[in-house]
Amino acid sequence: MTNAAAATSSHDSIRAVLWQGDALRLLDQRRLPHEETYVDCHAAGEVATAIHDLVVRGAPAIGIAAAWGVVLAAQREPKRLDAALALLRAARPTAVNLMWALDRMRRAIAGGADAEALALEAQAIQDEDLAANRRMGELGAALLGQDAGVLTHCNTGSLATAGFGTALGVIRAGVDAGRIARVFAGETRPWLQGARLTMWELQRDGIPATLVADSAAAHLMKSGQVQWVVVGADRIAANGDTANKIGTYQLAISARHHGLKFMVVAPSSTVDMATPGGSEIEIELRSPDELLSFAGQRTVIEDAAAWNPVFDVTPAELIDAIVTERGVVLQPDAVRMADVFGSAR
Repeated sequence: MTNAAAATSSHDSIRAVLWQGDALRLLDQRRLPHEETYVDCHAAGEVATAIHDLVVRGAPAIGIAAAWGVVLAAQREPKRLDAALALLRAARPTAVNLMWALDRMRRAIAGGADAEALALEAQAIQDEDLAANRRMGELGAALLGQDAGVLTHCNTGSLATAGFGTALGVIRAGVDAGRIARVFAGETRPWLQGARLTMWELQRDGIPATLVADSAAAHLMKSGQVQWVVVGADRIAANGDTANKIGTYQLAISARHHGLKFMVVAPSSTVDMATPGGSEIEIELRSPDELLSFAGQRTVIEDAAAWNPVFDVTPAELIDAIVTERGVVLQPDAVRMADVFGSAR
């Protein structure tokens, strides 16, 4: 049994995107860790709202949910598929997996696929993501060495994917292989995905982990308890520049300063060879209210302003390895990326 397969059996118990045949059931990630409740979507518009409102989040999971949204549109309003595709595409702008999945569904429609055939395509997208995650877990864990301390950011596990996870998949596989001795999760302000979601996943799957404030990361690195920072991605440009949850860039800077390694883990659908570099990636800005309040209670003086970008771009020169199911790109640049992923598609 491979390391990834072993990890699957012992550390892979969560599924957040569930197709019901005539509805899409989503684990409501806004309510975790205190409530495990689900939202049932019966139309493409409801799926788009769920994506925008962060009921479902994480680049691969967003793409999977959108694909099922197309199926719902085909079942209920087959003459309005173009409108449904446009609505889903506009739900969030940064994660390229959303556009990739919708483009794949559009190609199936152009080939004459009906609702039943589109459901098979959406299921294939979901199944392929799970297989990719298990492969990436194996590849990434092999890079860690022994007795590694790992710091991760945001949530990149089963909640953000079809299952197993990207960066958390590496952690799951690394723990199972006996390579990881310590796991740290940054809280990930302002939505606290690390505190609310990553800690919930790891505890549920029996992986000990320690939560740290985002602002404690550099001090943690200096302590010697961490050897690798392992993160996911929402879009990887042709030169290796990587957009990920806000706060990732400063982790990469601090890791380089402290002599630590920095790994990005994402499926090949996250790689956008049509985007030359990080400066061309659109960064989503969300409501300032997400910074001005917490759990429905305002925490900042009235009339205060806030700036709320939810992603930043880590330059390729700060990344030691990009891990995808196609292989590992060490010290990524435009030439090494093209060797693995080819030219713009």
